[in-house]
Amino acid sequence: MSTSELQSFIEEDSQFETIDDEAPSVAPDVHLDDPSLYLNRELTWLAFNRRVLHEADDPRTPLLERVKFLAIVSNNLDEFFMKRIGGLKQQIAAGVHALSLDGRTPLQQLKECQDAVRAFQAEQRRIHDDLMRELDAFDIRIRLYKDLTADEQERLREQFRANIFPMLTPLAMDPAHPFPFISNLTLNLLVTLRFPGGNEVYMARVKVPVSKDVSKRLISVAGTHTYVTLEDLILNNLDMLFPGMEFVSCALFRITRNAIVEPDVEAANDLLEMIESELRERHFAPIVRLEVEPGMEPTHRGMLAAELGLNEEEDVIEVEGMMALRDLFEIAAIERPELHDKPHRPVDHPLLANDRRNIFHIIRENGPILLQHPYQPFSTSVERFLRTAADDPKVLAIKMTLYRTSAGAILDSLIQAARNGKQVAVLVELKARFDEAANIQWARRLEAEGIHVNYGVMGLKTHSKLIFIVRRDYAQLRRYYHIGTGNYHAGTAKLYTDLGMLGCDEDIGQDLTELFNYLTGYSPPPSYRKILAAPYNLKRAILDKINREIAHHKRDGNGVIQMKMNALEDAAITRALYKASRAGVQVDLIIRDTCRFRPGLPGISEKARVVSIVGRFLEHGRIIYFRNGGEEEYFIGSADMMGRNLDSRVEVHAPVENPELRQELRLILDVQFADTRSAWDMDADGQYTQRTPTDDSSKGAQETLIGVAEKRLAAAAKHKEKKVRSKLLSHFQWRLRDKGLQ
Repeated sequence: MSTSELQSFIEEDSQFETIDDEAPSVAPDVHLDDPSLYLNRELTWLAFNRRVLHEADDPRTPLLERVKFLAIVSNNLDEFFMKRIGGLKQQIAAGVHALSLDGRTPLQQLKECQDAVRAFQAEQRRIHDDLMRELDAFDIRIRLYKDLTADEQERLREQFRANIFPMLTPLAMDPAHPFPFISNLTLNLLVTLRFPGGNEVYMARVKVPVSKDVSKRLISVAGTHTYVTLEDLILNNLDMLFPGMEFVSCALFRITRNAIVEPDVEAANDLLEMIESELRERHFAPIVRLEVEPGMEPTHRGMLAAELGLNEEEDVIEVEGMMALRDLFEIAAIERPELHDKPHRPVDHPLLANDRRNIFHIIRENGPILLQHPYQPFSTSVERFLRTAADDPKVLAIKMTLYRTSAGAILDSLIQAARNGKQVAVLVELKARFDEAANIQWARRLEAEGIHVNYGVMGLKTHSKLIFIVRRDYAQLRRYYHIGTGNYHAGTAKLYTDLGMLGCDEDIGQDLTELFNYLTGYSPPPSYRKILAAPYNLKRAILDKINREIAHHKRDGNGVIQMKMNALEDAAITRALYKASRAGVQVDLIIRDTCRFRPGLPGISEKARVVSIVGRFLEHGRIIYFRNGGEEEYFIGSADMMGRNLDSRVEVHAPVENPELRQELRLILDVQFADTRSAWDMDADGQYTQRTPTDDSSKGAQETLIGVAEKRLAAAAKHKEKKVRSKLLSHFQWRLRDKGLQ
């Protein structure tokens, strides 16, 4: 499908916005370090989570998908407390009073976040109750044990006796039994009881054993879509745990621990040992939140807060209804097609579909290939690339970075390559938050297969997404590569929108050679030919290109900078974008969550745009575009514009130079800026307004890009069929002439 055909296809579905070329008014002399120009990182992340929560409240979204979004929000909020609230509490405990870029102390940020979370959770509760009422109409419900029939209760009691009761361990709390250890994010019952006729009250804790090995959180009643919660089932069968006792009260509680633990670098002999130590310490990390039922006895609530080292007024949150709503993923997974999104089936990239040749031949003959996940499958592109490399006798070496991955084709191909005698080196990032334990497991498995495993550069996380392959093509060595925006994880490749590029450009290959030599050895190169790599030249290059765009605009006009990423937090990049916007450059940003930049400020950013896309897939791709006086530049890569990415991580952005691939990136940007279904516009005060479509048939950007992928593949197949027919016709005409029949 040609670019003009694709453009026509898009214009059938949406109205494209045009950029007004009128120059902005000159701003008063506002200093670009003024804190009022910058939004708070934590609060803008919470604002993003509100946009996700809106999907759970949007009647246009299928019902079970709305339940899924509610579960996602709950899971996100848990991580926010573990990482962001935990970090603020550490700063406060350390006596840090330094102001953030937006002019807030850690204590001010903490209090504003707590206020925002309270309002957020009230909205979350309302949406939960609405969804439960709507689910009931489809015979999907969560009921109380006491409301079941006697027969249903008896069946569940037998199920409890056989499968759950043996796994419960009641822990008494008295002078002879100290307060027990409470694990992070576990549900717990605080039970008070006494001997029959006695006056003394005893206390015990019962852990609710929710896990894939023991029991799900929601227990089906007689195999139907009616459920009771596991804690409710335990509560109503406590007589098995405490036979002959009288029960005074029983209340549910849950804690959240800080996930930010400072590792003891000096005490560790190597990085692997240090990360394992950090994981052990995180298990016992300070507690940052206690969630309790509203009806908990005040003295019990105070006792828990005191034992857990919390401020009862600030750190204890009452949760009405079901606690830990992330377990609603169990409801969202119910197989009711009419209550889900239409199934999405990725379609192969046109150059890879139905072409069984060696993938290296396809890349070499056609030039670079731009992959778009999940619209195109991970399995028939990235996994095929690595699988072919493992078995191709001409491939000599494979080098790869792994930030997050999963069991399956990626690891299997690396192991197969090593068994086939190829040189295989893998950099496994042990510090990938919440994936440390899994990465240690993968690292040890790879090492056991004789693969060279490296843990990166001390002090830097390796976040880049790279596969680098050395192959003997004819009489010379050629370097092939995949450079991506997303992790090498088959699961998330179906849920996140990401980009990747397969290619064999010689300069990029040389750059990656030197980068991997640095990652596994020492001495980073002073410069690269084409790639932009953090923490070496990426930030400086972006700032230089912004300044160059300002110079072009002052000379010729029509300056444009467009960036699509997950977050914009870095002070220097944000300041430079303000400078560009104030100079008249059109600044257009597609930022998924955290964003410090404020559009619409008179004389500073009045014509800038900040858009956030929230849809069925998590936006995760990164694109940077500069008009550059007509000599356009496009980059894709792994880095967001955040201080941590630019200054303390190994990241790679690569130029996209092929004209056809640039047109594909242009289409993605245009479609997302034109979205009237899934797009939210940031106002000057940092608030977001969802765009309203002109009619019910309007599609979101993600649905539109699904259609683009399908039409592109269909057009390629039709074109190929025409070529085959033409060849066959020519062949038959030649045969006829040869026989003298034409």
